[in-house]
Formats: sequence, structure tokens, C-alpha cells
Amino acid sequence: MFDPRPMPLIQSVECVGATQVRVHWAKGTRAGKTETVDMAPIVNAFRVYGPLKARPDLLATVHVVERGHAIAWGDEEIDMAATSLERLAEEAMTNEDFAGFLQRMKLTHQGAAAVLGRSKRQIENYLSGTPIPRIVALACRAVEHDLKRSA
Repeated sequence: MFDPRPMPLIQSVECVGATQVRVHWAKGTRAGKTETVDMAPIVNAFRVYGPLKARPDLLATVHVVERGHAIAWGDEEIDMAATSLERLAEEAMTNEDFAGFLQRMKLTHQGAAAVLGRSKRQIENYLSGTPIPRIVALACRAVEHDLKRSA
């Protein structure tokens, strides 16, 4: 299936956590943005990334390769495509994004808790700065998508 979106290119990258990198996008739908991307869903799913978990010093060696189409670690024996990072960035949700979701869906804290299978307190934590788990971000997008489809 053809994807009409422009290919992402990475301008720079740096390690900022155990499975997180700060990416500055040069081209693509995220061009000009600098954002922290949590790579845990990919790093934890594929054996090829095992050395990154076993050797924290290797994480700091992250650098841009293939003229921005990928990032790599060490002597480039481990790499990750820019398209994979872009997908992870798209699946993430900031606290501000979450607040916007509640407004668009006209959800109270209790209503959001019921829709997302979380406690009211957890919803309030998300609004006050607790990182939004990927599963919650994906659930929010699914709720919004279903509402648009049924309209």
C-alpha cells in the first residue's frame, strides 16, 4: 500500500534515557520538531536490540546514519529506521494532547476514566504531568477514530 506522506529524515539525535532519544526532524510530517521518542516498544520486542538493554554505555553512542534515514549505535551494528521512530512519535501523547482529547470528546475526568479503563485519579495524574502510557494514547486515538467513523 502506498503511503503518500513524505519520508522522515532525522537531523540530529541524542540519548536522554534508558530507551529514549531526543530527535530533531529535518523532513517529513514532523519536520522542524524536536521531541523525545520512547523506543521501548521496539527495543523490548526485538532481540536485535538486546545489547542496548544489556549495555547502557552503548545507548550514549546513538548517532544519525544513512543521511538521516536511520539512527545507529556503536559501530552501526544496531540501527533503527527513521520511519520506525516516526511511528513511535506518532503513537505518543503529551499531557497537553491528553487534555485536548478530553475537551474534544467532552469527557469529564470520571467519563474519561470509564472510557479508558483507568481510575479518575490516574486521569488527573495524566493531566498534571504523569507521562501518558502508550496504551492509553492508542486507546484515545481509537476512541476518537470510532467517534469520527460513526458520525
